[in-house]
Amino acid sequence: MIAVLSLAIMPLLARAKLRVATAIGSEALRADAYESICCAWLATTALAGLALNAAFGWWWADPVAALVLVPLIAREGLAAFRGECCSCKGDG
Repeated sequence: MIAVLSLAIMPLLARAKLRVATAIGSEALRADAYESICCAWLATTALAGLALNAAFGWWWADPVAALVLVPLIAREGLAAFRGECCSCKGDG
């Protein structure tokens, strides 16, 4: 139920946060909006894996759906490691 609500609400919340972040020039709020988008992607993959398992008995569908997120997670982790996050750019 939480994944379904996340999938419905998080994109709307992210859009609103991005609009406000642009209006007030807040990089922190922009980063939080991207976190809301990631939450929607996590809900999507969780629901896809669960649906495939329920419909076809594919027990392996949930872990495979999670692996779809690995490139996103790796990119975000690498950006954070390099210091390419919100207002910490160039503060090395």
